[in-house]
Amino acid sequence: MKTFLHTSGCLVAATILVLGFSGCDDDSGPSLTGDNTVYTLNPRSNPAISGNVTFSKQSDNSVLITIQLSGTQAGGNHPAHIHADNAVDGGTIVLDLENVDGATGRSETVVTAFNDGTPVTYEELIAFDGHVNVHAGADNMSTLIAQGDIGENVLTGESKTYPLAFVSDPAIDGSVVFEERQNGEAVVTIMLDGTSAGNSHPAHIHNNSAAEGGGIAIDFTPVDGETGISVTNVKALNNGTAITYDELLNFDGYVNVHLSSGDLGTLIAQGDIGGNELTGETVEYELGPASDPTISGTATFAKRKNGFTLVTVQLTGTTAGNSHPSHIHNNSAAEGGGIAIDFKPIDGATGMSRTTIRKLNDDTPITYDELLDFNGYVNVHLSSAELSTLIAQGDIGGNILTDESVEYPLHSVSDPNISGTVTFAKRKSGATLVTIALTGTTAGNTHPAHIHNNTAAETGGIAVDFKPVAGETGISKTTIRALNDATPVTYEDLINFNGYVNVHLSSDNLGTLIAQGDIGQNALTDEKVEYILNSVSNPAISGTATFVKRVNGTALVTIQLEGTTAGGDHPAHIHDNSAAETGGIAIDLSNVNGATGYSATQVVEKRDGTPITYDELIVYDGYINVHLSPDDLGTLIAQGDIGANVQ
Repeated sequence: MKTFLHTSGCLVAATILVLGFSGCDDDSGPSLTGDNTVYTLNPRSNPAISGNVTFSKQSDNSVLITIQLSGTQAGGNHPAHIHADNAVDGGTIVLDLENVDGATGRSETVVTAFNDGTPVTYEELIAFDGHVNVHAGADNMSTLIAQGDIGENVLTGESKTYPLAFVSDPAIDGSVVFEERQNGEAVVTIMLDGTSAGNSHPAHIHNNSAAEGGGIAIDFTPVDGETGISVTNVKALNNGTAITYDELLNFDGYVNVHLSSGDLGTLIAQGDIGGNELTGETVEYELGPASDPTISGTATFAKRKNGFTLVTVQLTGTTAGNSHPSHIHNNSAAEGGGIAIDFKPIDGATGMSRTTIRKLNDDTPITYDELLDFNGYVNVHLSSAELSTLIAQGDIGGNILTDESVEYPLHSVSDPNISGTVTFAKRKSGATLVTIALTGTTAGNTHPAHIHNNTAAETGGIAVDFKPVAGETGISKTTIRALNDATPVTYEDLINFNGYVNVHLSSDNLGTLIAQGDIGQNALTDEKVEYILNSVSNPAISGTATFVKRVNGTALVTIQLEGTTAGGDHPAHIHDNSAAETGGIAIDLSNVNGATGYSATQVVEKRDGTPITYDELIVYDGYINVHLSPDDLGTLIAQGDIGANVQ
């Protein structure tokens, strides 16, 4: 028996041992593989409650789903489920989870299939189109305490924020944020400041830019006035065309937020999105006053992401009730030209106009970069009935002025009261704006003006026509791109041009000059030497000879005598050697006019053709003789040593 008992004891022990091992197997169950994915559960009705849900893969291919919340209270029992679709759109329950224990905030559920019996794996759950809801209680399922997207609805972290500016109410503005889901769809969140409880504000994406306007492309969830928030899941246009987050970031559209469904015409916020987003690249052009000195402003060209342009005209001095047509014209303002691009009219109340530019009026596409080099200018007109009256104007693109300019004096000729300047200013395109500004002219007169070849001392034919000088203002503005013979000429060419400017009394009296001055390579430098011309046969006659260096290194030689009389014509020359030694004529000078006592000569070479510069003249071994007349060269009226012969 003992044996039996012994045997029996062994059998019992063995049984116990077997049972013991079997119990160990049951307790261990499936093990975790280490693969897990954690999703955030955001607060809903109670901001103190939040947490996460973790999907953990087990060795038997089941999935352990663990919800862990903070902020729940003991005694709470919170139903939890996986729903289809994203949290924004909502969806039906596809999987019941164990209720969350309020005391611990925890729920654990082992899953192998959906509620309908369809098997599901870890890999399928972390790619599932769904979200998790945790409810307040079985008797209050409509109240959520936590919620979060899972699977393909999880946000990637990629987002884009666009500003929404105020429209009708300056207290309301905000932003619209586009966030990317793993499935490529977008969560669009509008956040406005300044809205008020009780209001609901319809919101949409419209086609085109805000400056152009366009139809509704996508409906958003209305903005809640109490929170200022709207959240919408976007995966298609209203017409059913699928659209992704990446496509939205390049969409040709803008967002409108309306006052109410009963007043869609009143906007409370607006902003461009996608391809219409502004890049931050801008160029501002000045619009100067025209008919009204109190009106002026700017035209700002801003580059959009899609390469097109938002043009904003902003004027000061306009008045409410007026509407001012505005356009880009071809050529520079100084030249004038036809309309190339229509702008939206400027509202007199705000002084503002905003226009998106994608093409010229003739349908030729044009980009921001092309507009910055466009050969054009902006005109703002008084009204559609008075297009000929301008209130503001300014060059743009290739016609804007650089900081490079050269000013030349224009001296009096027939009228000592008239003088001024001619300024050559370089445009971005390399062309030149030439501005003549005279003082002493009178209203009602028009004075033709030109660039002539050679120096004023030499004279020459007309090379370039200017716009006539208006007597009332004394101003003429001309854009120069070519000579009269159509030879192209740049700013650099002009400031080195062999020429001078003449301003004439009138088109009927071109022989009378009112102003004149050398330009380009003929402009005078500050280097000069003055020599005394002493009396010879007539003690009443004496004066000076002044040698002035030009930019090109040649010399302007002017003689100014006192004591000569009208009708006198006095030949003058530079001779070799000193006056004490005498010598032959080396250089012919222009005859001295007896009425003015003046002679001006451009000296570039000697009588024998040998070139001579200013620097060589002021050390030349010579002297000047001024003779009584061409018929009496033997009688000298003035004489003086020059160059090397001056002590």
